[in-house]
Amino acid sequence: MIYGIGDLHFDPIGEKPMDVFGRKWINHKEKIIESWKSKVKDDDLVLLPGDISWGLRLSESVLDLELIDSLPGYKIISKGNHDYWWSSITKLDELKLEKTKFLYNNSHTFGDYAIVGTRGWISKDMSEFKKADEKIYNREVIRLENSIKSAEKGKKLIAMIHYPPYNQDFSANEFSNLLTKSGVGICIYGHLHAEGHRQVFEGIKNDVLYKCVSSDYIDFKLQEIVDGKGN
Repeated sequence: MIYGIGDLHFDPIGEKPMDVFGRKWINHKEKIIESWKSKVKDDDLVLLPGDISWGLRLSESVLDLELIDSLPGYKIISKGNHDYWWSSITKLDELKLEKTKFLYNNSHTFGDYAIVGTRGWISKDMSEFKKADEKIYNREVIRLENSIKSAEKGKKLIAMIHYPPYNQDFSANEFSNLLTKSGVGICIYGHLHAEGHRQVFEGIKNDVLYKCVSSDYIDFKLQEIVDGKGN
């Protein structure tokens, strides 16, 4: 089984309580852990597409990463816009987590699947998209392309991207076009909260199945991405 949940927003030093964003977030960490332990077996995989921990430095967020590592299943973590603790892959690997891997310009194999992805960026049709965003946006497209190119040949592709990989009007952009061109079958994403849920698209578009796994969107319950039969 492969599960997904994004935007854990764990708070290792107690400075960013999420309930300021609404009662729904009260005890959200406990809700996630309860769902995780009730569903995930040791040989399952959990995909975590960004915004994992509010820690500003790796030395702070290691507490959250070690907690995640201790939960059932294998894990793959990619970067979100609030993961300020994120360091080089070398430093992340030096944590020597037992069942957690990080996704950044690379890919990981799990059974018949290759997991690819990147952080992504805000869409070009957003009012806040400025000239400075162009370089970041293009760099993220290249990182997604590098990740896909690194995937083991013959595997089914699952992409994990933090930002929604489409435009505000739900039309395709460079990210979604690349997913379709590369034969990605499933793409999970997060980032959208509260009123942002109006921008959620789920379903098949241009041969890719999209699923939103922002933790508050899925009521802090891990979502099944691929069942035990590979569906």
